[in-house]
Amino acid sequence: MKNSYKILAINPGSTSTKIAVYENEKLIFKETISHSNSDLEKFDKITDQFNYRKDIILDTIKKQNFDLSELDAIVGRGGNFKPVEGGTYKVNKEMINDLI
Repeated sequence: MKNSYKILAINPGSTSTKIAVYENEKLIFKETISHSNSDLEKFDKITDQFNYRKDIILDTIKKQNFDLSELDAIVGRGGNFKPVEGGTYKVNKEMINDLI
């Protein structure tokens, strides 16, 4: 059994995206990425920001010289899901359909 797990946490807010990478409970790095009104006003809906925010997250991780293949899990806060109990879920087709 593996003793060490690397986790990417993503917290998308209205004007920023906060990310952090942990190894177990130890913080490896964290960043707050601010989004200007002029950047965000290009999008009609929050879901239209997906590629914009994804690209910024990936670029930030790359600048930290962190290899994504080392990740064991990704956790996100928020999203356009139907109400669900808090907890851990494997991504499934229904979740994907809720988001797009």
